[in-house]
Amino acid sequence: MMTINVGVLLAVIVVMRLRRRTQARSRVEERNTAFIVLALGIVIAPTPLGEGIFNALKQLVSGISQAGT
Repeated sequence: MMTINVGVLLAVIVVMRLRRRTQARSRVEERNTAFIVLALGIVIAPTPLGEGIFNALKQLVSGISQAGT
């Protein structure tokens, strides 16, 4: 079974979104990018809040993964 680190996944999403041209972005896209970057910061941060959010995401992904099998 393949596992994926949520922090790595968010980092890849951020890099891909930031590589796009600035002129082609709408305000909604900019806001979504800001929320994704904020989530990445919370997940990476070694704080109880970051660890709690990470554990919640891990349980959600695990539940979705098990539902698919």
